[in-house]
Amino acid sequence: MTQNHKQIFIEDALSSSALRFGSFTLKSGRISPYFFNLGLFNTGAHLSHLATAYAETIFANREKLGSFDVLFGPAYKGISLAALTAAKLSELATARGLPDAEKWNKIEYAYNRKEKKDHGEGGVIVGSALAGKKVLIIDDVITAGTAIKEAFSIIENEKATVAGVLLALDRQETTVDNTKQSAVQIISKTFNVPVISIVDILDIIKFLDGKLSAEEIEKVKEYRQKYAPENL
Repeated sequence: MTQNHKQIFIEDALSSSALRFGSFTLKSGRISPYFFNLGLFNTGAHLSHLATAYAETIFANREKLGSFDVLFGPAYKGISLAALTAAKLSELATARGLPDAEKWNKIEYAYNRKEKKDHGEGGVIVGSALAGKKVLIIDDVITAGTAIKEAFSIIENEKATVAGVLLALDRQETTVDNTKQSAVQIISKTFNVPVISIVDILDIIKFLDGKLSAEEIEKVKEYRQKYAPENL
């Protein structure tokens, strides 16, 4: 990518309306001045850019993440994210002639069924078998953390180890039942794994300075100040 992958991600989020500003009631009941829906990255160009942003984030955090064998996408949204990013990791590593390109070419992907299949190959997992492998979970955002905790449980049941969690956006806000920590902080501390993201709300605020009205930016800043977790 000729531009910073974070910048392209935010530009695509705006052009696709995946990132919108206004007044939105979240599942938590909070009234947020912005809303993010990764499902609106639904064109070939946007998906290619998105996969590149995920892959670049992995490359930039390889020391923090350590080695992993499989990208796991929790059903349903995570399914396409895992497949796209596994392919992009191989593509970029090969195109750049990375010395460890072969490792990236062999990254596998998997996802879970919502309901266990009792015929054919059976089981909950589709794609790579997870037993004995290190797994990187990929998803869009963490709100309450329920879906991610379920993913940890599935991976543990498959006798595999979670290497970390990769997100598109870290909202960096406290949960409803914890006034000091965000869902990302709680997941990272509870499971002792790194949780990384393509961008966080501070990246968005910085990028949008001068691109949104002063009133819109101020509302986002006020919301963040109200719900910002400690140490962020």
